[in-house]
Amino acid sequence: MAHYSYIAKSQQGETKLGLLEAKDETELSASLRQQGLFLISYETKKKPSNLEKFSFILNKGVGIADKIFFIRNLQVMTSAGVSLPKTIGILSGQAKNKNFRKALAEIQRKIIDGGNLSDGMANYPDIFPEIFQNMIKVGEESGTLEQVLKSLSRQLEKEYELKTKITGALIYPLVVISAMIAIGFAMLIIVVPQLAETFAELEISLPLTTRILIGVGQFLKEKWYLLPLIIAAGVIFLKQILKIKSVKRLFDKVFLKTPLVSKLVSQINSASFTRTLGSLMASGIPLVRSLEIIAGTLGNVYFKDSLADAAEQIKKGAKLSDALKPYSHLYLPIVIQMIEVGEETGETSNMLAQLAGFLEDEVANTTKNLAAAIEPILMLVVGAAVGFFAVSMIQPMYSMLEGIQ
Repeated sequence: MAHYSYIAKSQQGETKLGLLEAKDETELSASLRQQGLFLISYETKKKPSNLEKFSFILNKGVGIADKIFFIRNLQVMTSAGVSLPKTIGILSGQAKNKNFRKALAEIQRKIIDGGNLSDGMANYPDIFPEIFQNMIKVGEESGTLEQVLKSLSRQLEKEYELKTKITGALIYPLVVISAMIAIGFAMLIIVVPQLAETFAELEISLPLTTRILIGVGQFLKEKWYLLPLIIAAGVIFLKQILKIKSVKRLFDKVFLKTPLVSKLVSQINSASFTRTLGSLMASGIPLVRSLEIIAGTLGNVYFKDSLADAAEQIKKGAKLSDALKPYSHLYLPIVIQMIEVGEETGETSNMLAQLAGFLEDEVANTTKNLAAAIEPILMLVVGAAVGFFAVSMIQPMYSMLEGIQ
């Protein structure tokens, strides 16, 4: 896949600038035609260098809190009558993140040169995802930018609130796990080498588990500086292997089959789907296009596939509720039922917003219950680790005492 910077014309003759990812120019042209645009010219954008990528990592990307601050203030200032270039300039000066500040300054220049806000955002897909671009584009074309910004701000706030609830519920298990790992490293680095010296002086025959612990302890004591490199290599390896579609699909399937986790995965993806779809539909984005956008934002491959297939079914004339029924094993029954009611009453976007609120509350409750269920499991793991350590280090001492007797 390559990134293309393009110039296109709308059916009304307006010039549009933007950035899209496509296999080749044919797919680029087809993607633009789906948006009602006709390709005029394009050029391939080179991928960012490793130095640029490293710079972005150091700045930790742009967090959701930064985006909420930007959208909320953009809506307030535009509704107060402040010109868009001036608004973007003010917000650029207030941005703490270097990458965000640089992107906003570039967007401001493009607007001054006659471009649109949505076109400027399209050049920074890592900061402004497709949902941003499409919603704001619809707001610009329909003259409802203020309402769209309100909807987008509410969408981001709900997303941030949901993530905060999940993180808060999982803090205790994470603290316990971190403490257990820290104590384990301390034992391996401080206690095990001292016992190893004692065993060596006494010339005791050591069992396999004891030799493994001693070897790990000696390694950590002598080459502790390699530990951060090993952890970093492990994280990079995991990220790279998850980019392989078959591996990612396997991991996602495991999550959907794991008893304690499957319900939470379904609720999180369903909540994200309903909240985002409601916002997109309320902004006037067609249903098929909305489903294609959402499919790109969900984390689980099977949910992505379900929405891509639903979009194809809707193109053939099916209703959304009917298109999702074959995937009842993924979505909670209430999701399909509420969408069906919304289609019958003509209030689909409002129904989705209410459903999203309900699902987000369910996610919070499920996360709390999951955290409570993890506690006894953690206790068992801690007990097993302590027992393994005790047996491995005490067993040689018992052997020595039996030899003396």
